[in-house]
Amino acid sequence: METRPSATINTLIIGSGAAALNAALCLWESGVHDIVIVTEKWGGGTSNNAGSDKQTYYKMSLDPSVPDSAGEMAADLCRGGAMHGDIALCEAQYSLQAFYNLVRLGVPFPHNKYGSYPGYKTDHDPRARATSAGPLTSHLMFKCLAAKVKEYGIPVHDHVIITELLTRNEPGGKAIAGAVGIDSKKVLENGYGLVVYNAVNVILATGGPAGIYKHSVYPESQIGSIGIALKIGAKAQNLSISQFGISSVKFRWNLSGSYQQVVPRYYSTDSDGGDEVEFLNPHFHDRETLFTAIFLKGYQWPYDPKKVADFGSSLIDLLVQDEIGRGRKVYIDFNRNPDGFHLDKIGPVAREYLERSGALAGTPIERLKLMNQPAIDLYLSHGIDITREPLEIAVCAQHNNGGLVGDIWWESNISGLFPIGEVNGTHGITRPGGAALNSGQVGGIRAAMKIVGSRQSAVGSAQLADGNRQFASGSHPSPVTCHLLLSSKGSLDYRDALAELQQRMSEHGGPVRDRQAIKTEIQCAWDLWKRLNNEVKAVDPTELVSALRTFDLCLTHAVYLESIAEYLDKSDDELFTQQHILEIHLDDNLKVQKTWVPVRPVPKEELWFEKVWKEYRHSINPGLQSGDNASEST
Repeated sequence: METRPSATINTLIIGSGAAALNAALCLWESGVHDIVIVTEKWGGGTSNNAGSDKQTYYKMSLDPSVPDSAGEMAADLCRGGAMHGDIALCEAQYSLQAFYNLVRLGVPFPHNKYGSYPGYKTDHDPRARATSAGPLTSHLMFKCLAAKVKEYGIPVHDHVIITELLTRNEPGGKAIAGAVGIDSKKVLENGYGLVVYNAVNVILATGGPAGIYKHSVYPESQIGSIGIALKIGAKAQNLSISQFGISSVKFRWNLSGSYQQVVPRYYSTDSDGGDEVEFLNPHFHDRETLFTAIFLKGYQWPYDPKKVADFGSSLIDLLVQDEIGRGRKVYIDFNRNPDGFHLDKIGPVAREYLERSGALAGTPIERLKLMNQPAIDLYLSHGIDITREPLEIAVCAQHNNGGLVGDIWWESNISGLFPIGEVNGTHGITRPGGAALNSGQVGGIRAAMKIVGSRQSAVGSAQLADGNRQFASGSHPSPVTCHLLLSSKGSLDYRDALAELQQRMSEHGGPVRDRQAIKTEIQCAWDLWKRLNNEVKAVDPTELVSALRTFDLCLTHAVYLESIAEYLDKSDDELFTQQHILEIHLDDNLKVQKTWVPVRPVPKEELWFEKVWKEYRHSINPGLQSGDNASEST
């Protein structure tokens, strides 16, 4: 995994998570070998480092007793609102292809002796389409995909942080031209480790904007870099729609599923660990209602304002957030039952679930052992024994349902730029748990298909180098990089700026948002952006990468707050926000442009074979026109 000072390639893949690796494999197996994977840290993304009690993968049902179709799945994906139907249909239609590819690569999804893959219900899921390979489903996906990448010998440039995307002007608008990065292992050498890539296509798979939040359950190695795309004018959508949920903070992990279904004990203490209180109790009119809410938090894990009223499960999130806001520490304890707990008082839904799971035991930890021992082992592998100690928790940012705009091939408005995975905002207001893993895999397939099946794969390296000679021969760092390298006399420490923006996002861009306060914070965000550009304090070359990340995150958080404010202004009209999607982008002067676009419905096209066969040969896969491919006769 050695880096080169520069490269001219067909496709640059930025990121090394499950979505990125699948895209690389799809290209390679389709004959496009002129590709490079560039990554800040091999295996450092969310895919390899995140999970839950049993991390969910969402797909079309394979249970022979549960009738399903791509049309029904697409309709369910769209049901929460603010999701385009054609994108949903692609995610549904390709879900089994993506799933079976992972099975082929060795991801151990459970099936019975007949080859039937069972399903279970996850949040916002009416059909029990969910499956899991355990607490580390996405890690196993990464592991199997990475092994295949290594087997093929696909080039990987490790320790390279992409700081800027390059574009060129074409008659139809902007097109991608490549990227500039920094090799973090070579920042002390001449040139500060700068790396230039000329590319016809860039697949951007750098995950969600984890770095803009103070309270986050994203892995610490996951930062995000959507700002580099926003800076060149890539459109984004639904940026205001994020998922937040109760998570442990000592080790960042979602406390969903069976962690809640065993009905653990919630309590808080003062900052010194004294004054222990079961703070949820006064807010529920009886214990059965409280225990049911805790249980439902399992498969209603993400915070949802609709599940606050009538003592719903999301009331717990607000009470936890409020308790922490008062300067107290909040814990979940699996070793003691909540005050007043009895198995006869947990409500019929919770009791039936525990009974069918064979987990009607006396304490939460005993119930968890019977239901999901790997959930206990997971914490133990990180030095935390939940059979002996409680978990400190917070309401943390977990996933951004929004992101960059992509068409049905996951291509941005910037020609040749393909955002896939969480950085692509395919999801609407709500999504079934596990749909993001499916979306990332489908996005990789679709992007590769577009590259393989269009002129974008036919441009040779020599042509590309000639067309982009100004980048290859005269490359230079971005203005921001130059500013830092020239020993600025400013007084603003980038670390202070980072702390400020993260605090702002967790306070004002979290689950509880105040319309007027956010408008004030938007101005503060843009003021910080200006100060970073004009008053940043000089940094040592060893801190260059961290400083550049802060610029990216600062621009990102300002655009996100703009989106949140616009969404809140329309939030009183729920029907409008369900049937429209907010697109936002920066013009050439970095001024924010906002547009509400109607949601596109799920396509209903006649699947007449001869018509589709002709379209496929002429438009989707024109390579079949050559005589040495498929025969027309049978």
